[in-house]
Amino acid sequence: MARNDGIDRTVARNVNLTASKIANAQRHNEREKESYTNPDIVSERLSYNVHFKTPTGSYTEMFKQMKAEGVISTRGLKEDANLYGELIFDVNSAYFYNHGGYEFAKQFYADAYKAAVEIVGGEQYILSAVMHADERNRAISEALGEDVYHYHLHVVYIPVVEKQILWSKRCKDKSLIGTVKETIMQVSSSKKWQSQPSLDENGNPMLTAKGKPILKKSYSVLQDDFFNAMRAAGYTDVERGERGSTEEHLTVTQFKVKAEQERLEAVTGLVAQAEQTLEDTQAAADRQKKRLAVLQKETKTAKAAALTIQDIESMGKKNALTGNISLTPQECDTLKQHAINGIAARADNRRLKEKLASAEQSATIWKQRFEVLNEKYQELKKKAQPYLDALEIASERVWAFLNAILARGRQQQEHSQPAHSRQQNVEI
Repeated sequence: MARNDGIDRTVARNVNLTASKIANAQRHNEREKESYTNPDIVSERLSYNVHFKTPTGSYTEMFKQMKAEGVISTRGLKEDANLYGELIFDVNSAYFYNHGGYEFAKQFYADAYKAAVEIVGGEQYILSAVMHADERNRAISEALGEDVYHYHLHVVYIPVVEKQILWSKRCKDKSLIGTVKETIMQVSSSKKWQSQPSLDENGNPMLTAKGKPILKKSYSVLQDDFFNAMRAAGYTDVERGERGSTEEHLTVTQFKVKAEQERLEAVTGLVAQAEQTLEDTQAAADRQKKRLAVLQKETKTAKAAALTIQDIESMGKKNALTGNISLTPQECDTLKQHAINGIAARADNRRLKEKLASAEQSATIWKQRFEVLNEKYQELKKKAQPYLDALEIASERVWAFLNAILARGRQQQEHSQPAHSRQQNVEI
C-alpha cells in the first residue's frame, strides 16, 4: 500500500467474480474493449503487455471445458456462486522506475506468476495471467515530465479445494459406508479463502485468554505468501503490504513526486511567508510616509501661522522728535499674542523638526529593509517558479492527489487505533 513514506511494498488482492461479472473482467484484462473509461490506458502500448499464461478461449468457455473434463466440479453450488477469482499483484510504480522500468517489471512478475501458481494450487486452474504495461502513472509522469507506467499483474483462476466424497448409508456394501468414494476439486471461493488459525513459533495454534483460536484472515495469508515468495526470489528491497489496511491499492502511486511535492509545499510556504512579510513591510513604509506627510503639513501650517518680518516692521508709528515708536492698543495686543505664539511655535518647530528627522530616518530604514526583503523574495520566487508552473499545469488533479494522500494518512491513523469488540480474536 502506498503510504507516501518512500517504502516499496508488495500488494496482493483477490477479487471474487460470478459468472455474470467474468466477461467484463476478461474484456479489461485482455484489452478487448474499443475504448476505456480510464484515460491513462495508452492504446499504443498494448503490445507491451505480457502474458505468462495466454487463455485458449474465453474465460467462460475454458471453465465449461474444465468442468466437462472433470478437472473441476460445481457440485452443490448455487447459481449466483463465485466461480472465478482474480489475483492482482502490485508494487508501487517507483519501485520499477528506480530499477530500470519495463524489463525489470517483466522479470519481477514472471517470478510473481510462479507464486500465483502455488497460491492457486496448480497452473491448470489458471485461465489467464497478464502483466499490464500500458497504464500511465499520471501523477508521476506530470511531476517528472516523462512517461512513467504502472506495472501490475492480473491472474484469473478458478478457486478450488479438495473435497472427499464418502460412501453414504445407502451403499449396498456396508463395509464401504463412511469411506472415501472419490476426491473432487470443488469450486468454492468461501472455502478457498477461509480464515486460518494463527500459529506460534512452535507451530501450535495461538489462543485468546478465553481459549478461543486466534484467526488469521485469508487475505492476510495471501499478503504473507506473496511477500515471502518475492523475498525468496531475491527481491529483498521490498516490504510487505501494511497489516490492518482495508483500502484498495491505488494504481496511481507516488515516489519522486513525493519529494518534489514536499519541496513545492515548503517553497510555496516560504514564498507565502515572504509575501506576507513584504506586505507588512510595505504597509509599515506606507505608514511612515503618511506620518512624514502629516509632520510636513504641520510644519508648513506652523510656519504660515507665524508673523512675517514685514508684518512686524509695519507695526507702530515712529515719533520724529523723540524717535520712540508708539503702538495702538490693538497692535500691542496683537504683538504680544504673536510673541507668545512665536515662542510656542519655536518650541513646536523644534519638536516637529525632531519628529521629522526621526520619521525620515525611520522611513529610510524601512525602505532599506523593503529593498533587501524584496530582493530575497524575488530570488525565492524565481527558485519556486518551476514548482509553481508544475502546480499550474497539474491543476486540480495534483491537489486532488495531495488531498487523497492526506485523507489516507488520516485513515491510517484511525486504523492504527486499537481494535475492540468482536475483532479482538482476529489477526489482520
